Amino acid sequence: MALPLSYSVRNLWTRKLTTILTASGMALVVFVFAAILMLAQGLQKTLVETGSYDNVVVIRKGAGAEVQSVVTREQAAIVETETEIAVGADGRPQIAKELLVLITIPKRATGKRSNVSVRGIGEASLSLRPQVRLMAGRLPRPGSLEVMVGKNIASGFTGGGLGERLRFGTYEWTVVGIFDAGSTAYSSEVWGDAEQLMQAFRRLAYSSVIFKLSIPSRLKAVQQRIEGNPRLTLEALRETAYYLKQSEALARFLRILGISLTIIFSLGAIIGAMITMYAAVANRTTEIGTLRALGFQRSSILVAFLFEALFLGAIGGCAGIFFASFMQLVTIPMMNFKTFSELSFSFALTPAIAFSGIGFALLMGFVGGLLPAVQAARMKIVDSLRAA
Repeated sequence: MALPLSYSVRNLWTRKLTTILTASGMALVVFVFAAILMLAQGLQKTLVETGSYDNVVVIRKGAGAEVQSVVTREQAAIVETETEIAVGADGRPQIAKELLVLITIPKRATGKRSNVSVRGIGEASLSLRPQVRLMAGRLPRPGSLEVMVGKNIASGFTGGGLGERLRFGTYEWTVVGIFDAGSTAYSSEVWGDAEQLMQAFRRLAYSSVIFKLSIPSRLKAVQQRIEGNPRLTLEALRETAYYLKQSEALARFLRILGISLTIIFSLGAIIGAMITMYAAVANRTTEIGTLRALGFQRSSILVAFLFEALFLGAIGGCAGIFFASFMQLVTIPMMNFKTFSELSFSFALTPAIAFSGIGFALLMGFVGGLLPAVQAARMKIVDSLRAA
């Protein structure tokens, strides 16, 4: 004969204060666990969404990132001859030779300087990135000392506002436009004419060549031609894969950090659950004896107490995920370890993170409630009734 689940729920309701305190401890652990996983997920989401599945990024072999790459003009000219490059509505090839350099700009709020990516773009750069939308102002004129900035630069850095001036390289640049690239990394970049920026930074080579595939499935053939060409020392990557690699190291670090902190914090929550359940057993000794005398088996007692602990975990897990979900409203800046530039992104909650958080809370409840449940199940009827 099994005890109804309502029996366990009513007992938790009877002990409101201890139930709330124990569930709150578990909720805090789940909040930390979910928040750090959301941070890692937000980073990856921002960078992966930056790329397009149809686009190919060509950089120097072993560079790892555009900022470390060098593509000479001769190499770029060879890449331009690729037959798989798509043609736009204007009849021009969808290919752009770009430059990426780092500068430091003071922040508006603190005045402290931080690294920012400056991208030199070509005529096709905007058509290769349909997610980029001009919010205010206009596009910079080719051959001029004009730039446009991402929305995060405009709001967070001195000189980044419309009509303001930024000084870097050997020139002073006027901000003539502000663009929104959604939650992508482009929103944290400064864009200007590639040739003008190469002169300003005294660069003789590009950082990368970006082009759109006419047939996305033909990437392998393109890679074989580019990487197998003895005149080139370049590698070709699908743009989404390139940006995924950019996020791997930092995302892995954040996940390891989150799991480590969660394990440490969870020990306290497990001990709290264990104390709560041991107190419940101690206060219900006579009740346990009566249930045994009425014919309920030891296994029924064990399951009833375990369910109480699991229900505590479920309450804590759901509460932790609920409060963690509000972190999606927060945007934070963080250094990208691959490019060493500042990147702004938001926390991202996924079903997998939510289920992982609740599952972890249930595990804490199970571990914390197992020993007290075993103790309750092993009580002898005579000893339990005598305690009355």
